[in-house]
Amino acid sequence: MNLDHPTELLTENMSHDLTNSVALITGGGRGLGRVIAGGLSKLGARVVITARSQQELDDTVNWIRADNGNVDAVRADVADRSDVGRLREEVLKKFGPPRILINAAGTFGPIQLIQDSSIDAWIGSFETNMFGPYLVCRAFLKPMIDAGWGRIINFSSAATLHPPGPLNSAYATSKVALNQFTRHLAAELQTTEVTANVIHPGEVKTAMWAEIQRAAETAGPLAQPLRDWAKQVGIQGGDDPQRAFDLVLEIIRGKYSQASGKFLWIEGGKQPQLTSWD
Repeated sequence: MNLDHPTELLTENMSHDLTNSVALITGGGRGLGRVIAGGLSKLGARVVITARSQQELDDTVNWIRADNGNVDAVRADVADRSDVGRLREEVLKKFGPPRILINAAGTFGPIQLIQDSSIDAWIGSFETNMFGPYLVCRAFLKPMIDAGWGRIINFSSAATLHPPGPLNSAYATSKVALNQFTRHLAAELQTTEVTANVIHPGEVKTAMWAEIQRAAETAGPLAQPLRDWAKQVGIQGGDDPQRAFDLVLEIIRGKYSQASGKFLWIEGGKQPQLTSWD
């Protein structure tokens, strides 16, 4: 499946009744965020996507609506406090509290040694990968709790569980922070019907994969592992995005519906499961 221009919506697990449940998806204009938005819409959810690019949002809305999906878009930068405040007001006013919140927006950041790194790019990784989920979760937590049920899914990475490398400190560190943030969030939510988990969505050929591939080509000998990884994903095609969608559904209504504060994996992924805090 081409993640930028998918040819069909994901339609498995149709037994899950999500009719009119509001699902807010950050990073919904492209990649896995786009695929999951289409899949949830196909299952009857009222999907709201947000991203920085209005063009990507428009493309995704047109694609989903062409198949009679229920989707709306609100342009926002999740790392911008005022944007998230505006997002909160618009979503609650027009659609009501989200029952499903998926933080799929992410960036890999600079492929550089710390000593040579761009300060803006390094901190920018945290702004998108960690501060964004914090701001969005904070904005919608109380409405979700008051609504009586909710599922928060934060996109993390297996990179957080691998030994550290010299060139991906921004990405891996920001995702480690996201993991721990989600654990704290789950602890806060223990007495509610809202859960929070992180997932490794698989090794998927997304726009981020293409960006890593391009950046690693000129990053010198230390970037060889990244080049090898990008090449392998390119040749093999990566994991089927359906697996990430299936995992999202398992968290919403399936075998992980009562899990909270967990690091969850897709079924049968190319990345072997690694030991997390569990």
